[in-house]
Amino acid sequence: MPDIAASHHPGATATARTAIIIPARYASSRFPGKPLMPIRDQTGAVKPLIHWSYEAGRAVQGADDILVATDDQRIADAVAAFGGGVLMTPEACANGTERVAACLDALPEADLFINLQGDALLTPPPFVEALIAYMRGHPQAQVATIAVRCSPDTFQHLADDAAQGRVGGTTVVLDAAGNALYFSKRILPFLPAGHPPDVNMPVLLHLGLYAYRRPALEAYVAAGATALEQAEGLEQLRFLVAGVPVQVLTMEETGYPIVEVNNPSDIAIVEGILSGRGRP
Repeated sequence: MPDIAASHHPGATATARTAIIIPARYASSRFPGKPLMPIRDQTGAVKPLIHWSYEAGRAVQGADDILVATDDQRIADAVAAFGGGVLMTPEACANGTERVAACLDALPEADLFINLQGDALLTPPPFVEALIAYMRGHPQAQVATIAVRCSPDTFQHLADDAAQGRVGGTTVVLDAAGNALYFSKRILPFLPAGHPPDVNMPVLLHLGLYAYRRPALEAYVAAGATALEQAEGLEQLRFLVAGVPVQVLTMEETGYPIVEVNNPSDIAIVEGILSGRGRP
C-alpha cells in the first residue's frame, strides 16, 4: 500500500482554493435514482434532492467552486437544468471519496476539496465553514471531518435501531488530539444498559462531510480498497489503515436532526424537518 501518511503537498497554503464537490450516483442499491427524488418544502416548492443539496453547498461561505460529480447523464441534466456545475466521473468510482478524487485533474488550481454528500441536504453550512477554516488554519492537516455529540434523544434513536438490527448511523471515537481512533456502524464506545452518554463519555455521531488535501486524495486512490473499509462499509477507514490522521471537529446538534436521505421513508422525515425549520 502506498504511504498515504507520508504524503504532503509543499505548495499547500492557508489560502488554497477550495472546491465543494457533491458526489451523486443514480445506481444506489438501497434507493435507485435517489438524487432525482422530489423533495417538498413548507411552501409547497418541489425540487429534486440534488438541487436541495446544491443549495446547501451554495450557502457555505469561503468556497470558490461548487460542482456535482456524477457518472449519470440524467443527474447531469437535472443539475444543468437548475444552473449548477457538473463534472462527469467514472462509473467505477467505489465511493464518494474516489469520486471527489476523480475531479482533481479538472480543478488544477484547487488544493482543498470538500465532500458534501448528495443526500445530506440538511448539512448546516456552519459545519462546512468550520472544516474550511480548520484546514486553512492547519496547512499540515490532510483530512478532516465532523461529528456531533449525541443528545439523549439521538442516542436513544441509535440504540433503538441497534436493538432492531438496523444501522442508525456511524459513530467515532477520538484520541486526545481529536483524531479519529475508529469509525463504526456500531455504537462506540460500549455503554452498559441504563448508562446514557454524558460529558465524560459522549457518543459522537459522524457526519459524512469531509475536507481533503489534494495529495491525500491522490494517495487514497492509489492505495486501493482495504478489508476493513469493506467490512464496515465505511470509506474513511482506508485513511486510518494507512496511518493518516483524520481530524474530527466535534460540533453540537443544531436544533433539528441532520437526517440524510438513505431510504425512501426518509423523504417524509426530511420534508417535515424542512417544514419545521423554514427554507434552508
